[in-house]
Amino acid sequence: MKGIPHPSIGLIGRIFAILLLAVTIEFGASTFFHERESRLSVRDDEARRLAEHLVIASKFLSEHPAAERSDLAEDLTTSRYEVRWSKTLPPALKIPPTLDRIHTQVVTWEPSLARANVRLRLTGPARDAVIVGGLTLPDGSWMTFATREPVHDLGFSFERLLFGLAPAVAMVLIGGLLVRQTLMPLRRLTRAAEHVGGDGAEEVPESGTREVRRLIGSFNRMQARIHRLIEDRTQALAAVGHDLRTPLARLRLRADAIKDEDVYQAMESDLTEMQAMIDSLLEYYGGDANGEAAVRIDLAVMCATIADDARDRGLDVRYAGPRHLNLTVRRSAIKRALSNLVENGLHYGKRVWITIEAHEEIALVRIEDDGPGIPEDSLEKVLQPFVRLDHARARDTVGLGLGLSIVKRTVDAERGTLRLTNREKGGLRAEICLPMV
Repeated sequence: MKGIPHPSIGLIGRIFAILLLAVTIEFGASTFFHERESRLSVRDDEARRLAEHLVIASKFLSEHPAAERSDLAEDLTTSRYEVRWSKTLPPALKIPPTLDRIHTQVVTWEPSLARANVRLRLTGPARDAVIVGGLTLPDGSWMTFATREPVHDLGFSFERLLFGLAPAVAMVLIGGLLVRQTLMPLRRLTRAAEHVGGDGAEEVPESGTREVRRLIGSFNRMQARIHRLIEDRTQALAAVGHDLRTPLARLRLRADAIKDEDVYQAMESDLTEMQAMIDSLLEYYGGDANGEAAVRIDLAVMCATIADDARDRGLDVRYAGPRHLNLTVRRSAIKRALSNLVENGLHYGKRVWITIEAHEEIALVRIEDDGPGIPEDSLEKVLQPFVRLDHARARDTVGLGLGLSIVKRTVDAERGTLRLTNREKGGLRAEICLPMV
């Protein structure tokens, strides 16, 4: 829709554009009407002066003999008007008149000129136009005249336009700076909102207009409640996890005393699954509160080490890529995410390939396996917490279906992206894009 700023323009830009549009319209309209009024004023003033000069000159010439009139006409010539006398009408004035409006104004100022057959014409270029004309004297001879200076400028003055535009531009710039200063608290609020619930959250100083201060105050109180809920949740999970580990340890000790091998294996399997559930819950819900700082690491060495450790356990994991690739991430979190993907691939397949591609702005880590893959309509669904698609894989799994959700949360915290696709030859491909900065 015309007249509406583009959606990509920020609030300050929109207000600045509105100010600019308003000042431009106001400047254009005022300049147009001022020029028009000035031009009409010049015409009216010129008509009055011309009428007075014509009355005086014609009366003076008519009172003297015809032989003296040529010399007298030169004496009547001024810096503004040129006067001549002739017995007949000059050919140039036989052309129909072109200044009907000024003619009417002249006659209005001096009604006696109505009987003198006044003729007026505009000659010369538009910017240097002069009035030429003539009138009849009582004996039938003609007095001709011409303005020696342009009557008015028919176009806009460029210098006057610049002088008029300068205050408007200054007003827009000053207005834009004031608007920017007024909206600065909202920019701080926007930056703080991006970190709600994360490590970089901080209280926003209450400043600005009354409405903005109330908004910031409400945001700070909401942020405090969210962080309090997160802390309470983390503490409760830590307490539950600690309390559950004790009875699990006791059950393991008691399971060792069971003589029946089948019963022992069933109980050990249940205890292992319970332990996996507790660990995944604590990792998923407590991952944001571990306080790990981002450090500079060698991602290539990390991936190569993960592959070497897996081969030491007799598993088929291969790494291909650069020998070194440095970037800033949370070391433990990203290593845990990569290890989870590798273990996931080994759980459902026999081979896993880790590759790294270094680009100018991103590092692409690709982890592929030769397992059964995931149905296309479930590739996004498996990234959600507590989702398990065991029917799409070869074996049953333990845990609560939080493995890929934990990986996605870790990658999101590093301002990266996680994408799952199926390989053409079978198996799952997980691609992690991490920024190089």
